[in-house]
This record gives sequence, C-alpha cells and structure tokens, in this order.
Amino acid sequence: MPVLPGAEPFRHEGGEVGVLLCHGFTGSPQSLRPWAEYLAERGLTVSLPLLPGHGTRWQDMQLTGWQDWYAEVDRALRELLERCTRVFVFGLSMGGALALRLAARHGDSVSGLVLVNPGNKVHGAAAHALPVVRHFVPSTKGIASDIALEGSVEIGYDRVPLHAAHALRNFFRIVDGELPQVTQPLVVLHSPQDHVVPPADSARILSRVSSTDVKEILLEQSYHVATLDHDAERIFEESYSFIGRLAPSVGKKGSATGG
Repeated sequence: MPVLPGAEPFRHEGGEVGVLLCHGFTGSPQSLRPWAEYLAERGLTVSLPLLPGHGTRWQDMQLTGWQDWYAEVDRALRELLERCTRVFVFGLSMGGALALRLAARHGDSVSGLVLVNPGNKVHGAAAHALPVVRHFVPSTKGIASDIALEGSVEIGYDRVPLHAAHALRNFFRIVDGELPQVTQPLVVLHSPQDHVVPPADSARILSRVSSTDVKEILLEQSYHVATLDHDAERIFEESYSFIGRLAPSVGKKGSATGG
C-alpha cells in the first residue's frame, strides 16, 4: 500500500547530536514533522521513522504488533548511535512508551527523553475484553486528531484495529515494568485536557522512573496531539533548550556541522 501523503518518514543529516522522534498509535510521522523540522533547522541530526502498519490503511496495522513497532525505533536509534556522539529520544503518546523502553534497554546510550502525553495503559472496561473481542470485531472508532487548534489535522487512521490495540495493551504492561530502569534526564509535557491519554498516565510514569533530573510541564492550551496544537512551539523550544543544557555544543557557532 502507498504511504498516505504527508505521512512519510523524515530524516535529516546534521551535526553530532542526534534526535529520534517516535510517533503514536495509529498516527504517523506527520504529527511530529514540525518538531523534527524545527530541530533539523537548528543543526541536529534527526530521525523520524514510520512505524510498521502505520501511514497506509488500518487493515495493514492488524498484521503488526508492538514487537514490530519497537524493532523499528530500535533500528533507528542504533543508526543514530553509529554516527552521533549524543542521542536523545522524543515521543508522543505510544511513542513516549517506545522512548521509555529504548531508554530502559539502551541505558547511557540515550542521553535524555522528552515525552508528550505519553501512554502507559489502555483504559476502560473495553480494555479487559480486548483479548476476546478482537477475534470478532476487527476495529473500533479512531482516536486521531484530538487537537484544540482549529484547522489543525492529524494524519491518522479513522479506525483502531483491535488486534493492534491488544498488542498495545500488552506493550504498555511491559514498559510499565521497565520504568524503574529509566535513569536518564526526562521532560514530560502533558495536557490536562486530553481525550485519548489521561493525565494519570504521565503521573504513573513520573512516579516509577528512576530519573533524578526530571521536569514536568502542563500544556494548558492543547489536547492530545499537542505537537500540532496551540502549545507546539513551547514543546519545540523546551526540548531544544533541554538538549542544549545536556549537550552544550548545541546552538554554538560551528556546532551545526560535523559528524
């Protein structure tokens, strides 16, 4: 299947500091594209992969599971580590959970994390029925485009494939168990008004990680896809200053070249 226009992966070869961006469940790189371009314009090496089963049609996602999604970001991280001296991982929603697992598994190779409305659990009574229901009902209503900013649209599926939702539920459980292994500097930005991932997920993550350098920021003006919402610029600026604090060469004259 051809990739939906705008949902293509993004890559920019910049300096010796790299950033991996992980998009969300049923979404696409389009939701993080402005963030990726912001970082690329400032001389960073940027990788924003398209997760398997995403960016085409929801039926394709039925054939994938969390192992496929994680393998793709793991591969992208290893590529960045080969050419960059420092690598940061950013994520939105399920992408936040992918970022946390990369941090737990790769340790000091990951220099820091920035998470926007990270997911930690599939909520509601329906979650408990997923193991059975997914065999009889292929999909349910989509979750894309939870955005307060008028005219801003996320390229994502209008249906949630239930086999994939079951895989996501299992993945969240695995990542939750690995959170104490996350020790890297961490910024969590989350929206009090989020109709996809409740604030409880960010609170749970913050309470279980072992990171000591932690910053929590509320995105009062945005819904779930805050990277395309009113607070987008703030997310971009906070993440860039976070990198600049931990990798001081960023932002200085001449730092945009090399690698």
